[in-house]
Amino acid sequence: MRKSGIHITRHGCLYETAPAYVTDQPQFLNSAVRAVTKLGPHELLGVLKTIERNMGRSGGIRYGPRPIDLDILFYGKYQIGSDILTVPHERIWERPFVMAPLMDLLGSVIDSDTVACWHSLSTDSDGLFGLWEKLGGESLIGKEGMKRVLPIRNHLWEWSKKTSVMGILNLTPDSFSDGGKFVSVQNAVSHVRSMISGGADIIDIGAQSTRPMASRISAEQELDRLIPVLEAVLEMPEMEEKLVSVDTFYSDVASEAVNKGAHLINDVSAGQLDPNMLKMVASLDVPYIAMHMRGDPTTMQSSDNLQYSDVCSQVASELFSRVKDAELSGVPAWRIILDPGIGFSKKTEHNLDILTGLPVIRSEIAKRSLAASHAPLLIGPSRKRFLGEICNRPAAGERDPATIASVTAGIFGGANIVRVHNVRDNVDAVKVCDAMLKEMSIQL
Repeated sequence: MRKSGIHITRHGCLYETAPAYVTDQPQFLNSAVRAVTKLGPHELLGVLKTIERNMGRSGGIRYGPRPIDLDILFYGKYQIGSDILTVPHERIWERPFVMAPLMDLLGSVIDSDTVACWHSLSTDSDGLFGLWEKLGGESLIGKEGMKRVLPIRNHLWEWSKKTSVMGILNLTPDSFSDGGKFVSVQNAVSHVRSMISGGADIIDIGAQSTRPMASRISAEQELDRLIPVLEAVLEMPEMEEKLVSVDTFYSDVASEAVNKGAHLINDVSAGQLDPNMLKMVASLDVPYIAMHMRGDPTTMQSSDNLQYSDVCSQVASELFSRVKDAELSGVPAWRIILDPGIGFSKKTEHNLDILTGLPVIRSEIAKRSLAASHAPLLIGPSRKRFLGEICNRPAAGERDPATIASVTAGIFGGANIVRVHNVRDNVDAVKVCDAMLKEMSIQL
């Protein structure tokens, strides 16, 4: 589409759904995009049909198996009725698998006259929001054969089914908690084996310290530390069903890591410390963890970067700005994971506000983009300084009970992934939280 004069500005989530009408066929994948184009509506239709043919679509049973199906749902403020094109698309209103990604393209606050027009063209007096609610709305997700998924490795990850645990592997000599312990390949592999046996779902490997005031090393130095360990970890039999994330803000490191087999990129700067990062991630087709931070590790705790009038609202606004930049660079919303950046550009009270305010962050993002508000949410409070301040535990290794408490609060607030040092104990906490949440949903 981009090569055909269609500039994509926003993406919906990605949904795996049961096939409609002709049910004897594989599951479908559905999403939607907003775009800007100079193509007229019928020209646009012709381009989309060409794309379909180029991707292998040919004649067959209507609603039957096909590699791709591209439809025009809306075209600006126009209503179109011709022999070959009807806009708005005539079956939007009866199809939850179309309405769900369409709703993702909106914000809960109507942001333009065009979007207001789309609402007015709905068959419901309350607009698209009212129609979606009458179809079942958010209660349909995870039921009726429709679920949000994230493509990763060679499968579709339904990340909301359970809380995932990300184990931390620091290859740096100066990390705040375990610097220097795992710089050798042998020690690193042994630690990964321990985290996997403890129940980790993801291993996050970092070769650059991002603690406050950490000095930055070059991409070349980071790769020298990272690649031997990454290769060894990926060869471990225990990693067959697990995921490997690489913690880096360098595009060159991200590229090399993915080429070696890494499955996710975890960027503490959300693209702000390397102007090529977002374009690189778009080309790599891997999930991207975008974290909130102001400045860089040497400046993030400066007085200017610690100024918030409403930390949850401002973190949400600044994170959405990074999501918007990522989408414009070609990273679809369905590959983005959000991290509010606990401990980065935050005081103790800010970190506590975030841990208790994750639903507020989601709702603030939802005002601008429902898709972004539905993204998997990652939190990383593990052994952070604010826990030591609260509990009077100056040694990072003594903060695991406080970590478990903060992880528990985060999960009940809607976190989907928790990034921790002590995997075994946090896995137990996660299991209890998930069991409680499941029981609560049954009672509802």
